[in-house]
Amino acid sequence: MPYKDKEKAKEYYEKNKEKIKESVQKYQQENKEKIREREKVYYEKNKEKYKEREKVYYEKNKDKKKRYQQSDKGIKISRIANWKQNGVVCDDFNVLYDKYINTTNCEECNIELTVDRYHTKTTRCLDHDHTTGLFRNVLCHRCNSSRR
Repeated sequence: MPYKDKEKAKEYYEKNKEKIKESVQKYQQENKEKIREREKVYYEKNKEKYKEREKVYYEKNKDKKKRYQQSDKGIKISRIANWKQNGVVCDDFNVLYDKYINTTNCEECNIELTVDRYHTKTTRCLDHDHTTGLFRNVLCHRCNSSRR
């Protein structure tokens, strides 16, 4: 029931919040295709507006995204995504990542591992079987390269 007075409208909404929520969900379930089609048409008519909004959002949040990518959580998510993309199979990637981060020496030649932006002989690598995708060891780049 629409109200001109904002306070009355707010009061009505608070009293009937659950009922309103249920009716909206019911409508959305019953009219999925209709809603999807309406959104598609709206998007086609307003493509330029969407693109402009995306540009503004990107510019506004560029620094925030960069900070996130450089945070511990961002680095972890990025590394795990890279492992998955390279075919590593694992039940619990969080445990695997913890093992990877906490390993300080190569498990084959015992040399101290480093974390470098570019691959050096001592850069830490996750070794996995390329046919099964299963994790084997945390190795230095030299041992990992010779093992393939």
